[in-house]
Amino acid sequence: MLTHDAALEWMTRWDRQQEGYLPHREERFTALIDAVEALGRPDPVVIDLGCGPGSLSARLLERLPEAQVVCVDADPLLIGLGRAAYPGLRFVSADLRKAGWTESLGLDRPADAAVSTTALHWISATELKGVYAELATVLRRGGLLLNGDHLDTDEATPTLSRLEHALHDRETARTFGESRPEDWRAWWDAIEADPALAELNQARSTAGADHRGSESRLLSDHVKALEEAGFTEIGTLWQHGNNRLLCGVRG
Repeated sequence: MLTHDAALEWMTRWDRQQEGYLPHREERFTALIDAVEALGRPDPVVIDLGCGPGSLSARLLERLPEAQVVCVDADPLLIGLGRAAYPGLRFVSADLRKAGWTESLGLDRPADAAVSTTALHWISATELKGVYAELATVLRRGGLLLNGDHLDTDEATPTLSRLEHALHDRETARTFGESRPEDWRAWWDAIEADPALAELNQARSTAGADHRGSESRLLSDHVKALEEAGFTEIGTLWQHGNNRLLCGVRG
């Protein structure tokens, strides 16, 4: 049985391995939550897309305790881990790639913001159009999509893209040197070996919730999909190298 304390230990380990890929992870969290706060509501309705175990949502709720945060993911293990670690969050099991995912959100009014960090690149460019189009149906006019991720521009500005990668790589090397944190694969290997997580690991295997590849890594994929979904203002709010916070305003 996964206890609250054990789940928090796993979350500490999760955050550490994620920071190995994102030296400015906490700064990006802060920028994203600043944007939600700048909407001016003490009680915003926020949808966390591809929430994983809830790292972003937990931080958002700490800053805005009156917010209604709905965490959406398709991975049973990450949802189970998040529920045990953060009992104050509401998790919804849904696959963003399948039409109708918004029906399970249980919203009592249109959302003020949809947020995501290091998640939507797993979705193909074609499927991404459907995700953003459906999101627009539950997001109020003037509401925000805030997506923090590594998004590249090599098909449009190859030299700038190469420099963005170089800046990110050098910052990572300066931050960690030879003592890089545990990586993604090692974290999952440890998760799969924990007897307390056997049931959640089985559920994950049955659901086929493995992540493979970077399906929509281009900034242009996201901009085009947002434009087609009716978002009128789209741009980068915050950036370090190719690590950026993309914002779209629902028209």
